[in-house]
Amino acid sequence: MGACRAISIGTGYRFTTMIYSQVKSTSFQVRMMKDSDPSWKPTFIVKPDGGCQGDGIYLIKDPSDIRLTGSIQSRPAVVQEYICKPLLVDKLKFDIRLYVLLKSLEPLEIYIAKDGLSRFCTEPYQEPTLKNLHQVFMHLTNYSLNIHSGNFIHSDNVNTGSKRTFSSILCRLSSRGADVKKLWSDIISLVIKTIIALTPELKVYYQSDIPAGKPGPTCFQGFITQGCQCLLHYMGCQTLEHVSEAKEEALEAGPADGGECEGSRGPEAGLPSLCLKQVFPKYAKQFNYLRLVDRVAALFIRFLGVKGTTKLGPTGFRTFIRNCKLSNSNFSMASVDILYIDITRRWNSMGIDHKESGMCLQAFVEAFFCLAQKKYKSLPLHEQVASLIDFCEYHLAALDEKRLVCGRGVVERRSAGVPGQTDGLHLTPATHTPLLNRTATTGKFADYRNHRC
Repeated sequence: MGACRAISIGTGYRFTTMIYSQVKSTSFQVRMMKDSDPSWKPTFIVKPDGGCQGDGIYLIKDPSDIRLTGSIQSRPAVVQEYICKPLLVDKLKFDIRLYVLLKSLEPLEIYIAKDGLSRFCTEPYQEPTLKNLHQVFMHLTNYSLNIHSGNFIHSDNVNTGSKRTFSSILCRLSSRGADVKKLWSDIISLVIKTIIALTPELKVYYQSDIPAGKPGPTCFQGFITQGCQCLLHYMGCQTLEHVSEAKEEALEAGPADGGECEGSRGPEAGLPSLCLKQVFPKYAKQFNYLRLVDRVAALFIRFLGVKGTTKLGPTGFRTFIRNCKLSNSNFSMASVDILYIDITRRWNSMGIDHKESGMCLQAFVEAFFCLAQKKYKSLPLHEQVASLIDFCEYHLAALDEKRLVCGRGVVERRSAGVPGQTDGLHLTPATHTPLLNRTATTGKFADYRNHRC
């Protein structure tokens, strides 16, 4: 998400969330921001990594108050700025639980359920103070927590109770004069940007689990279903709280599960009866500019080498540099090794996955950004990264074409050297698809080169 925000143009990724896994770095960043804006007096919500159903979540005013239960290295925490002024309904804080279906990673295909859940707190909301930070029924909307409150209301009516349909909330907001159509459009945009930020890493893990040459899942059980949890601000903005597997409320969704759709047509045909709306590639033109990290991930996957691995070794990184012709007199292979070691060591010290050694995708993306900034110093970061991607893809396409020509030559020589070849026995070169069409890549690369000049 951070990489997507760094290279997005304009307001591609606007969010105030701060995510850290170490207490010292969190405290330092908050102190710096407070020094630059003395009026900023935030509250933070801490969510332990790997948690679910509200387990272990708490609010703090100062990052130094993060509870060091157990080892912070073994269970880092996500620290987010708490939204102190949420939109209220019946004086209660609520959130929106939407269900997103990721049908395919390549090509990217995203569907969103046309209805969702609105989960309510069970105590009237007050802005956080030191006296009420601990009141979970006021601040946390998790169903698994509020179900234990004496104020929890079970209702068969979708318009009342502590858990309602999102469509009933939209009707309520519409009666207040809210632009519900714009709200839905903004939520769809939020969902697409979130999935685009997730797909690079999903592709890395996907390729490690699916054997080479085998198709991916084709049945519905193989699809990835995500729960996107959103919070509405009282000013009409939306904030993504988190994304998780759709587990918790799906079992007890009740009326919000959605009814049968009226005659499924088009891209939705063949999908389950849950009312689904395709949002990507339907709106691809508006969001494709955000998919640069996806192309960086494709380069990362190409050089992983051993099937099943998710981290790049030093040899693979050096091969990437050589094949893309990124080393020169100003950037020697010794410098390449130093870059690899420094970035890999830092990312491995922050992570909790020590089963596999090497450079993770996030570290590779950071290294790629560094290389782009070195090579194209005069351009904005977005154009630096785009230019380096085109440069790498151009040289890799040329390399693929060269290998293909060499492969054909070897087969032809072997075929010519086989005397008395019997009918029916045909030697054909191994099929190999270049990474990109070389002509198209050459044109794109030339455009960037002319732009720099």
